[in-house]
Amino acid sequence: MKLALLKESTTDETRVALVPQCVKKLSKAGLTITVQAGAGESSSITDADYEKAGASIASDVNATLANADIVVKVRRPDTTEIPTLPSGCILLAHLGALGGLQDQSLVSALTERKITALSMDCVPRITRAQSMDVLSSQSNLAGYKAVIIAAECMPRIMPMMMTAAGTISAAKVFVLGAGVAGLQAVATAKRLGAIVEAFDTRAAVREQVESLGAKFVAFDLGAGDAEDAGGYAKALTDDQQKKQQELLAEHMKQFDAVITTALIPGRPAPTLITEETVRGMRDGSIVVDLAAEMGGNCECTEPGETVVKHGVTICGQLNLPATLPVNASQMFSKNMSTLILDLYKDEKLNLDPEDEVVAGALIMRNGEIVHEQTKNFLARDKELVS
Repeated sequence: MKLALLKESTTDETRVALVPQCVKKLSKAGLTITVQAGAGESSSITDADYEKAGASIASDVNATLANADIVVKVRRPDTTEIPTLPSGCILLAHLGALGGLQDQSLVSALTERKITALSMDCVPRITRAQSMDVLSSQSNLAGYKAVIIAAECMPRIMPMMMTAAGTISAAKVFVLGAGVAGLQAVATAKRLGAIVEAFDTRAAVREQVESLGAKFVAFDLGAGDAEDAGGYAKALTDDQQKKQQELLAEHMKQFDAVITTALIPGRPAPTLITEETVRGMRDGSIVVDLAAEMGGNCECTEPGETVVKHGVTICGQLNLPATLPVNASQMFSKNMSTLILDLYKDEKLNLDPEDEVVAGALIMRNGEIVHEQTKNFLARDKELVS
């Protein structure tokens, strides 16, 4: 089978879907790999590096895709790229399927080309698939970078410092959401010397937060077991969300930096921080909103922008993993290549619907949506439009 590795077309995407080390493994497994020239430049990878790993270099998109059976990307293709995909090929990328693909025209274009598509963000969170989980690998980097941004933007230092001019107390950091990104934010803030607290509606994560040396903040919201079968936080009722906002508003007055990470698959990001809460925060404090891509956890977040409101700096930067392209590409590539090698049998990708990984990640087969959650999202969006 021929695998085509495309260069990312969006200006803010610096990652590449496969690095040379993983290309070498895939080549040894029997795949023929063609890489679009310059695909790894933003990740400090040269075309020569790919050639040494066993790939051939093609000068443009059309040459890269010629006779390709499998096409891999980091981000989903846009509607101008899809017509270049070989009809009937298998596409692997972060398609955003947990958000319903967000775009009916994208689905229509993929259907017309009879594409079979696997979405990396839908790989199930099971033991076998841990090394295929791009959400976890990229969230780790986002959580780390969020704290670095906070440290850079705050008008004070993170650690306690004892000097001849006096003692400077440590900064106080509050992390909202203790998933992969949140726990990495906690760990990074602790390493930088901050006093750290973390909040999550899931009581099960208390032990993980405390093991990192942070204080776990628990509010009684009457939510019971707030964790779903996939390990994600469940959506709160309107009353529970209002109570949560009120409790957080009072608690957040004491912090220098707040990192928000709360996301619920298939839904806009829940609002944890109202504008009124921002008014009550310390002047010079900062909010880094990792949920900005889905609307933001803070009411004042402007996705893609850093703004100052009521004396508080609010950072809504998007795609933080792409600001760390070397490591982000290494991790994404490991996830991607592990998935391919797991499914590659008898010189083809074995997309058995009874396979738990395939059942979770396979969104479209020969142009037809087969993923139930995506079907439901698309149907809901269609109703809203009509």
